Amino acid sequence: MLQSRREKIAEMIQADRVLKVSDLMRQFDVSIETIRRDLEYLEKQGLLTRVYGGAVLNQKKGKEPLYEQREIKHYAEKAAIAQRAVELIEDGDVLGIDIGTTAREFAKALIGKKKVIVLTNSMPIAEILSEDENIRVIMLGGEVRKGEFSVSGFVAEQVMSRFNLDKYILGIGGLTVENGITDYHIEETNLRRVMLERSQKVIGLTDYSKFGVIAMNEVCPLSRLDVLITDSRADRMIIGKMHTMKTEVIQIEAPGEQPDMEQ
Repeated sequence: MLQSRREKIAEMIQADRVLKVSDLMRQFDVSIETIRRDLEYLEKQGLLTRVYGGAVLNQKKGKEPLYEQREIKHYAEKAAIAQRAVELIEDGDVLGIDIGTTAREFAKALIGKKKVIVLTNSMPIAEILSEDENIRVIMLGGEVRKGEFSVSGFVAEQVMSRFNLDKYILGIGGLTVENGITDYHIEETNLRRVMLERSQKVIGLTDYSKFGVIAMNEVCPLSRLDVLITDSRADRMIIGKMHTMKTEVIQIEAPGEQPDMEQ
């Protein structure tokens, strides 16, 4: 009940940008102290800022960039990360592939390389991989999220719970030591958790821009990643922490990339 209420409040702040404590008390039928604790918790997650009588959206970390915007940002890094990830795949693997632009680059890089079975909730990824006769694609059902071209929800979670994965290619919305892997959409986060539970090995893919970002929902702790593939500009402090967790971190240099000397 506590977690579901906080997730609902997080959705409301995304939609309305401003919330009043009095409105939340009436909607959830709880005390002012309870709502204040909820808002304090969400403020610590970086999702909102508390103000007198309520809260306002923290737009710096609370809002997901549009798919089209993400598709063109850091393209060289994403393509290089994807190419390296394909090297970890073996013929016969059963793969789960997340949604998102880096996962899409992975799917493109996989074409013609391996004979695998793929489960995904991404419509663009299913379309890309269906062109390869050596890749069997299982599209998870569910409610369509139009802006992301993906499906999620109860149906997708139930279908996924019946499969076992050798490897799961996990997209990342945000990554910090304190909050672990985070993302923006509650129902897709729930599906990710099911895929994590069904996976023997988890491979996270992200460029440097997601380091230090806190998105709305916690997906898993950093220690759940078996492998993280990123670029040479990723935050060195976070990379160091991940080494202590025994996560294998692979850093690549994208074509034309200049290492960030300020970190």
